[in-house]
Amino acid sequence: MGGAAAALPSIGHAQAANDSADVAAQIDAFVRRAAEAFGQPAVSVAVVKDGQPILTRGYGVRALGGAAIDEHTLFAIASNTKAVTCAALSILIDEGKVKWDEPVRTYLPGFSLSKPELNDMVTVRDLVSHRIGFGLGAGDLLFWPNGDRTRAEIMAAIPHVPIENSFRTTYHYCNLMFVAAGEVVAAASGMPWEQFVQTRILTPLGMTETLPVMTAADPAKSALPHGRLGPPLRYQGELQTIGRSIQEVWDWSAAGAAGGFVTNPVDWAKWIAVQLNKGQLPNGQRLWSEARANEMWRPNIIVSNSAGPTPDLPGRSIAATYATGWQVMDYRGERLITHGGGAPGYISGTVLLPGRNVGYSYFTNAEEGMLTRALRSGIADILMGSTRNGPAFDWIADGVRLRDEGNVKSIAAAAEIDTKQAAGAAPSLPLEAYAGTWRDPWYGDIVISARTTGRGRNRRTGLHLDFTRTNALKGPLEAYDGDTLRTRFPDKREEDVFVVFKVENGAPVSATMKAVSPDADFSYDYQDLRLTRV
Repeated sequence: MGGAAAALPSIGHAQAANDSADVAAQIDAFVRRAAEAFGQPAVSVAVVKDGQPILTRGYGVRALGGAAIDEHTLFAIASNTKAVTCAALSILIDEGKVKWDEPVRTYLPGFSLSKPELNDMVTVRDLVSHRIGFGLGAGDLLFWPNGDRTRAEIMAAIPHVPIENSFRTTYHYCNLMFVAAGEVVAAASGMPWEQFVQTRILTPLGMTETLPVMTAADPAKSALPHGRLGPPLRYQGELQTIGRSIQEVWDWSAAGAAGGFVTNPVDWAKWIAVQLNKGQLPNGQRLWSEARANEMWRPNIIVSNSAGPTPDLPGRSIAATYATGWQVMDYRGERLITHGGGAPGYISGTVLLPGRNVGYSYFTNAEEGMLTRALRSGIADILMGSTRNGPAFDWIADGVRLRDEGNVKSIAAAAEIDTKQAAGAAPSLPLEAYAGTWRDPWYGDIVISARTTGRGRNRRTGLHLDFTRTNALKGPLEAYDGDTLRTRFPDKREEDVFVVFKVENGAPVSATMKAVSPDADFSYDYQDLRLTRV
């Protein structure tokens, strides 16, 4: 019996290895098909099962027409960073330096909001649960696109950012509060957020190629960003390289706790493994306790709910929730824990299936959301064995269909915008009357200046709009319809904006804004600006 018993582990190990190799091969083939179907320049994938990586691979090229990537090529992973910030807080909670349900003012005495009644009520848990009441993307223009503010300046602006919903009743994604969460880490630990995550998380995990913020990313080792810049609108037209480095399009160093990380599948597999092992390293050392791990996966607010799966949507969740740095939902009857990340030219995601002790990630260097939808659900189906139990749902074909249908709607919307401008009424005032310095309480100054071109009969007066805290949002402002003007930003990576003026007694006295395109990323939170002339 002794000999037979001794042989069992090796047989089991060999079978497990064979199973893992089979799963890895299925995922590899699926990723290749998906990348080809969506014309993706590059995809990288990590899959971890029972604490070990079974697949870490890069597919495609750094830039269209360029060199091939590998498993060490760096990608911007944006909001996947949020789970790391929550892990940093968890470490400090284990040390007794922070409490989830303690008011933020315990650690940041100057923390204030535009609803003063909330100042002493908002807790650390609230910061990382998207439930304070801010609108979607509120305050993102403080650091997007590539703003020049310091963290101190961002924190000083928070008291003026509007809160449009009730406290703890509605979910709206809010990067701004993760900046505040990073400052809680700094205040409680005595070191900047990026230094803390480097010394207490990345170094112990051996994640030697990962960067907490993107400014040090070597372009020669990075997958370069790609997108569609029109015509007619952003996210339409031919796919093209839109930057020579990650940091050219994505510098959130001041907002690093919300989305700063740059990494690759080899390193991120280590992060997935420690998450699945609830904070414990292979050598037995703990980065955070099991209690904290369970708490990070405990839902704090409902994101969405539905009647559940249908034949057309077999993976639809009955309930999706947000925990602390993770979204938690049901998928095909099992618990799925996930978070995505979106930056200009990059979309990524991380998925954990704790019941199977497996997790995976996918990083891409283009803005093809239907591709990452296919990767998230298709890889989950392979890992859950659903592809062996009857016809698999074709996430790739379904994604291509949805993309094409969405393109038709977007092109129609662009045509409607142009038609309205062609038939629009003239401004009620000469264009130069709208010039001046316009100030918003949280953003600061936006300058509209009159500029004259040409001579004699060809002399023309036009307007130029300047968002003063970024080099990106600057360009001509032209007539659209009455007292609504619109931009034509020369940098086609950016979203144009409508400026809607209120005129009283023959003069513009205030203005609001909104994105021209219905497809604009929510971080262009123009709608939160309330401008008055200085």
